[in-house]
Amino acid sequence: MKIKRYPFLIFMLFICMLLFGCWSKKELRDLALIIAVGIDKKDGKYISTFQVVNPGNVAGATQRGGGSTGLPVALYTSTGDTLVEASRKASKQISRIPYYAHTNLVVVGEELAKEGIQQIFDVVERNPQFRPTANIVIARKQTAKQLLSVLTPVDKIPANQMIKTLELTEMMWGENVGTRLREVIESFSLAGKEVIMSSFHVDGNRKHSDDQENVRTMEPTARLRASELAIFKRGKLVGWIGKEDARGVLWILDKIKQTVVTVDWKEEKEALSYKVVRAKTKVTAQLRNGKPIIFVTVATEGDIGETFVAIDFTDPKQIVALEKVMQQEIKAEIEKAVHVAQKKKSDIFGFGEVVHRTYPKEWKKMKKMWNDKYFPKLDVQVKVESFIRRTGLRTRSYIQ
Repeated sequence: MKIKRYPFLIFMLFICMLLFGCWSKKELRDLALIIAVGIDKKDGKYISTFQVVNPGNVAGATQRGGGSTGLPVALYTSTGDTLVEASRKASKQISRIPYYAHTNLVVVGEELAKEGIQQIFDVVERNPQFRPTANIVIARKQTAKQLLSVLTPVDKIPANQMIKTLELTEMMWGENVGTRLREVIESFSLAGKEVIMSSFHVDGNRKHSDDQENVRTMEPTARLRASELAIFKRGKLVGWIGKEDARGVLWILDKIKQTVVTVDWKEEKEALSYKVVRAKTKVTAQLRNGKPIIFVTVATEGDIGETFVAIDFTDPKQIVALEKVMQQEIKAEIEKAVHVAQKKKSDIFGFGEVVHRTYPKEWKKMKKMWNDKYFPKLDVQVKVESFIRRTGLRTRSYIQ
C-alpha cells in the first residue's frame, strides 16, 4: 500500500512545481514603466522625478497618421527624507505600481552631486529591479527635473535621446563617455580610481522645453546637449573638464573609438584634419627611488579628412612631418587633462590601480594618501605614435 502512494506523491509535487511561477505575477496594465529617474536635493529633502512611459502614445507616435496625439511620457515628482520614502510617496500620484526594471537612465542634479552621491547608489544596489547597466549623467547648471522635462523631436522618449546622443558622441567625437551604475559602484571600492561621468544641459529657451510645440517646429527652442565631464573625488563633484581636455581623459582611458584632430601646419592655423579610425592606449607603472612613474603610450591610425594648405601627399617626408605634428597635438591634449586632474587631486584615470596591480606591497603604503600626496606630483610620461594610413582620392590640395 505504501509503495502505491509514492507515484501519487511525486505527481502532486510535480504539479505544485508548475504552479510556483505565477505567485508574484503582475499584469502590464498595472505597472508604471519608469524609463528614467532624476534625483535632486533641496532643504535636506530628496526630490525624485520619474519619467514614465505611456506605451500607447509611444506606439502611436511611430505610426504615420495614426495613434494618439498625447505625449509619449509623463513626469511625476515626489519628495522625502530618503529616496525610498520619495519613491513610495509617488503612489499618491501614479495609479500604477512603479516598475524600475526598464530604467536605463539616472540623472543627478549638480547641487546634489556636489554634496555627494554615495547614498544614491546604496538604494540602487539594494533594489533588485534596478539594472546596474543603467547610464548615469549629471544635470549641468540645473536640476535633474529640468533636464527630464525637455521634450525631444526625433527620439520621442527624452531618456532614450540622451542615451543615444551619449553613445554616438563618444563613438564619433570622444569628449564624452558613458558611465554605468556598476562602474561607479566598483570605483567606490577602489582607492586608486575616482569617478568621472558625462553631463547634459538644456540648450536654448528652457521656459518652453516641456511644451509640445517644442517638437512641432523644425528648430526646437530647447534641446538636450551633451556637456562637460564631471570630476568626482570621494563621491563628491569637485570640478569639470571639457573640450580637448576632456578628450585627453578619454585618450588615457582607452575610450577613443573615432575622433578628428585638427592641427596647425607651418604658419597656417587649423590647417588640416586628421580622422582617427583606430586608437589604443597602454598605461604602465614603475617605481624609481620609491616614487611611482606612469607611462602612457598611445597609438593611433587615421586618414586625412581635410586640408586648407598646399601639401603634396605623394611625398613621404611630408607624411612623416605631418605624423609628428599630430603626435604633438595628441600628447598636448593628454598632458593638459593630467594637469587638470592633478589640480583637483582626483585620479580619474585609475593610475593608482595600475600602481596597485604592479606593486601591491608598496601600494599599501601609498593607498591612504594617494589622491592628496602622490597623485598631484605624479610624473606622467606620454608617448604618442600616429600613422596616416590614407590621404583620400586627392594626392594634392586644390590650394597651390
